[in-house]
Amino acid sequence: MTDAPARLTVLILGGYGVFGGRLAALLADEPRLTLLIGGRSRGKAEAFRRSLGGGADIRPTVIDRTRGFPEALARLKPDVVVDASGPFQDYGPAPYGVIEACIAQGITYLDLADGSGFVAGIAAFDAAAKARGIAVLGGASSAPTLTVAAVAALSRDMASLDEVRAGIAPSPYAGVGLGVVRAVAGYAGGPVRLRRGGRPAIGHGWTESMGYAIAPPGRVPLGRRRFSLVDVPDLTVIPERWPGLASVWFGAAPVPDIHHRALNLLAWLRRLRLLPSLSRFAPLFEGAINRWRWGEARSGMFVEVSGRGADGRRLVRSWHLLAEGDDGPRIPAMAAEGIVRNILAGSGPAPGARSAAGELSLAEFERLFARHAIATGRRDGDSGAASRPLYRRLLGEAWENLPAPIRAMHDGVLRASGRAEIERGRGLLGRLVGALIGLPAEGRDVPVTVTFSPVAGGEDWRRDFGGRTFHSVQTQGSGRNEWLVLERFGLVTVALAVVVADGSLALVPRRAWCLGIPLPGFLMPGGHGRETVEDGRFRFDVEIAHPWTGSIARYRGWLVPEEPRT
Repeated sequence: MTDAPARLTVLILGGYGVFGGRLAALLADEPRLTLLIGGRSRGKAEAFRRSLGGGADIRPTVIDRTRGFPEALARLKPDVVVDASGPFQDYGPAPYGVIEACIAQGITYLDLADGSGFVAGIAAFDAAAKARGIAVLGGASSAPTLTVAAVAALSRDMASLDEVRAGIAPSPYAGVGLGVVRAVAGYAGGPVRLRRGGRPAIGHGWTESMGYAIAPPGRVPLGRRRFSLVDVPDLTVIPERWPGLASVWFGAAPVPDIHHRALNLLAWLRRLRLLPSLSRFAPLFEGAINRWRWGEARSGMFVEVSGRGADGRRLVRSWHLLAEGDDGPRIPAMAAEGIVRNILAGSGPAPGARSAAGELSLAEFERLFARHAIATGRRDGDSGAASRPLYRRLLGEAWENLPAPIRAMHDGVLRASGRAEIERGRGLLGRLVGALIGLPAEGRDVPVTVTFSPVAGGEDWRRDFGGRTFHSVQTQGSGRNEWLVLERFGLVTVALAVVVADGSLALVPRRAWCLGIPLPGFLMPGGHGRETVEDGRFRFDVEIAHPWTGSIARYRGWLVPEEPRT
């Protein structure tokens, strides 16, 4: 712990670029900061400064890390330099010139490097950094700083840690700079150092893939994505921190999938030596990625660990992150944000040169996430999970956030009864569909009974509205529908996300099939399903609708348990 400075001057190299600009935006609300927005163009730096709000003193600064940098640094006298320019894999014959200048002038240094070789080389400056009493930290970004924080939290009480898998799934609208694309293209199909079978091994970038579903409990999942191996510092940093680790793997899941698979194919051609390095095609790739993009404006990350408990039992745990809209692209800059804020608070990093892994805990990251539309959660895999009721399995830790009457309805009863109000759609087509499904007629204060019967992998819900019955079968999805409820009404099956918010449970349609044939979005059923508690009583509100028919039926009311589940 050091004394908290009254003010702090931070020079951000690449300050109006993709990642540097996001870091500046994250720090712009801090009035004790002077932010020097560094780059070669004063006009661009000035335009970017005008786009920022907040209370920080923001100053456009012309600086070039390849020309006259030590002299410019001596003139500016910042307390901290953050290098967000990159690409760090292509810094030329003197890749550590900025670090050497910072050490010579006693200035704390951070970077957002994602190149494993560059970050590993920073350790060579450890003695020099300690002699000047400053910190030199590489990789102050999602990889490896956030990854390591999640691994440490997930494995805290494990007797041994055996495997780590992790991945990032960026939004298609994140905006990717040419430097990042050139770095990715440079190692695609080339050798990537990692750990397998307890030994150092070689993989090949973008030529090996796995599927994984990012699904924070109680949120609409990002869904199952294709992750391909990428060269990040985590692949070497994590085995150094956990020497007994058998394997570590890190992937990325860019979308649209057609871009991803094209890169997989080109990487294989390079691996087979049918193509040279793909870096020469970087401008073409960058144009395609930023011009032809579609899909949800959502991004995510996962970290999964497996190991052994003190009793020798195998444990599998995962941490999931989901970011909405523009908040996902900010995450790579949040490690540097957290370290700068810690310096302001008087709890900055210890002197020495190393990776930034371990500088922030997962709890510190999650406090930063709380300022944005970013949700996180854990899932624990164990041998008893399959025997739990359907909703308890899907919701994991979010289950405890539900009020007791909702939990009881999904976990404690075989039969419940109450009263309901039923409305039917006015359109002819909607009424015909309702009749085919077997929906009840309109009515008020109709007696209703719901019987829950277990079936393989889920439950059969049989609803009786005043003698008119219809039922659906709910099961747990798999593959692309992992962590979703599959509800089958006759010929139609709908995949539903189970969402917990504000003491209620909602079912959000994600995709649908008729006779097993996937329905396009404009044919997918709509409506909603919501469970709440009012006056201590379980209440339901369900609407079945379709874009072509409008509302087909809506039924709402209350239930009380009659028969406990044994």
